[in-house]
Amino acid sequence: MAFGITRAELTRWKEAVARGEIAFLTHYWHDPRFPGIRTVTKVGCADLDRLSGWCRSHGLDPRYIHNRPPFPHFDLLGPKQADILRREGLLEHVERFRLV
Repeated sequence: MAFGITRAELTRWKEAVARGEIAFLTHYWHDPRFPGIRTVTKVGCADLDRLSGWCRSHGLDPRYIHNRPPFPHFDLLGPKQADILRREGLLEHVERFRLV
């Protein structure tokens, strides 16, 4: 379940994903399968080839893309999440969600 984002933020992410852009949506999250993890960043793109390339460029395995049309995405968690957000220049995500 997602927390800490607005409907407008979610709508913008969905629109960007549908256009085939690489889009980022960070939110608070709780899943008992991942103790200690309190946020996730969904990196979405409707163009699966583009999303797969993005994953490979960051050393991530594209096999873990959640191919859920119309919003395929890769979930960034843990230390890689903050590292990749910084590399992507998305410091507002890091600061807003207090990522290490």
